[in-house]
Amino acid sequence: MSIVTVTDSAKEHMETVIAKEGKKYVKLSVKGGGCAGFTYEWNAVDKVNDDDEIFELNNGNFAIDGAGLLYVAGTTIDFKKEVFGSYMNISNPNATSSCGCGESFGV
Repeated sequence: MSIVTVTDSAKEHMETVIAKEGKKYVKLSVKGGGCAGFTYEWNAVDKVNDDDEIFELNNGNFAIDGAGLLYVAGTTIDFKKEVFGSYMNISNPNATSSCGCGESFGV
């Protein structure tokens, strides 16, 4: 069983970001803050930490920060395109609360 589920549209978007930014990884981290307690942070990076979880994409890699791994276990990551913009949608079964904008969550 995979730690997270990443949809094809999310994988394609990550590969686009990697190519555009000229980096090796798209990295998801969980940081303290936001109105609900924790926030998701996305970055394009060349280096990852030894405790990060790495997932191979067709063209690049997706990394999850080792410190935040427990907070996102079982999560589904999808890329949504809508009339007013596009975004990475994170469906996290561990979140017990979230803010109205969807940028932060509580556990």
